[in-house]
Amino acid sequence: MNDAMLEQLLTLDHACAVSLQVQLRQQIAQAILKGSFASDKPLPSSRKLAKQLGVARNTVVLAYEHLEDDGYLIARERRGYFINSEVLKWRSEVKPSPAQDSTIESQDWSSILKTNQRHRRNIEKPQEWQSVQYPFIYGQFDTDLFPIQNWRECARDSISEMEVKHWAPDHIVEDDPLLIQEIRTRILPRRGIWAEDDQILITVGTQQGLYLLCKMLLWNHNQIGIENPGYRDIRNIALSFDATVKPLPIDESGLIVSDELNDCACVYTTPSHQSPTTVTLPLERRQQLLDKASEHNFIIIEDDYEAETSFATAHTPALKSLDKQGRVVYVGSFSKILAPGLRLGYMVASKEVIAEASALRRLMVRHPSSNNQRSVALFISRGYYDALAAKTARIYETRWNAMREALNHYLPDSSLAPTFGGSSYWLTGPESLNARDLQALARQESLILEPGDIHYFTQNPPTNEFRLGYSSIKSERIEPGIKLLSQLITRLSA
Repeated sequence: MNDAMLEQLLTLDHACAVSLQVQLRQQIAQAILKGSFASDKPLPSSRKLAKQLGVARNTVVLAYEHLEDDGYLIARERRGYFINSEVLKWRSEVKPSPAQDSTIESQDWSSILKTNQRHRRNIEKPQEWQSVQYPFIYGQFDTDLFPIQNWRECARDSISEMEVKHWAPDHIVEDDPLLIQEIRTRILPRRGIWAEDDQILITVGTQQGLYLLCKMLLWNHNQIGIENPGYRDIRNIALSFDATVKPLPIDESGLIVSDELNDCACVYTTPSHQSPTTVTLPLERRQQLLDKASEHNFIIIEDDYEAETSFATAHTPALKSLDKQGRVVYVGSFSKILAPGLRLGYMVASKEVIAEASALRRLMVRHPSSNNQRSVALFISRGYYDALAAKTARIYETRWNAMREALNHYLPDSSLAPTFGGSSYWLTGPESLNARDLQALARQESLILEPGDIHYFTQNPPTNEFRLGYSSIKSERIEPGIKLLSQLITRLSA
């Protein structure tokens, strides 16, 4: 290979955050797998390649040594580094026959596929939200709040030789014991919940917990009650099991406890911070719900999705903490404090429920990623999680106040301030407003909001309601963002 070809093959970026040695290692490995180097000739000497690339010779030496350790190269004394022929054997691919045309599919899957989930309405989140000026998006987090150093420390310690021996094997159904302990002793007591180890299951986010519960509880077309408006995904999960979904009305205090619940096999509720309206179910009504469940023998699924984002001085206890009969199954996650992308949640329930859910989870994913479980466990045990939760609550309260003041000034009477904290406001615009039109117009002005009709499960939902999140927007952008929003509403309502 001549120098010109080598320069095209290996191009290092000195401004890149990835080190030059790692870049060189990756590019040589890719070139080997593509067959760009001759297998019977040595690679350029470290001195020659370093000079040609304009890097220190040690950078090339270390890259070659690392590639030798990984099996890409073989060092031959006095001759240099050669391609390991074994690598070329397993990189080969099966080539299609000339008669095969991979672009044509004759199979009609519409009559075969049992599920139809891709055609159901779902909440959609724009992927480019981090680049807009006013990201009033719900469910995302502020990356500037993420404690990179503390997380890096825990992630690094979780891959020590001793830790890898612990989490790398297939644990079948077992969760990380340290994470279970931290949830049991540090997370749940703040919600008034006391549980044993075998009453806790780690899930791939709250979503998997809800899926497992619907799989276990919904059969023979029985009925699940869901708050209306409510969480769209639980409805779609329930429908995937051919269950009957019964929309349950709410008011300014949350779920209305009435005879509408009597014929439900289970009831899904978000009592601490109703999704999406943000209202909190009073203690008296929580007890009424428990009494109703006991009287009519139904199960309650409590989704405490924003438990850690409360900045209220007096916390309302979780519904699970009031449960004396084991009828409440509690689900939560680390998404709102740590990061949604971690996909780690947990379920708290009676031992029989956890044992069955664990057996079902085994058939799906065995267990959530063990190294992530250990990293989160270390993060909690070292006090980093509590510090992050306290910091997040302080910042969210500042944004909550900024939103309240801006809304009172520019859009008075459009909303009630959430009493439990959280990360969003639920707004009602003029009767003539169509929130879908508002969303489209706002996107043109670099502002993101969420129309509210997606959260309704009955015909002819209100079109003038929408949600504004404040977890991802800086405090200083809130007031000008709300001002712009009010101008857009005025333009549409004119």
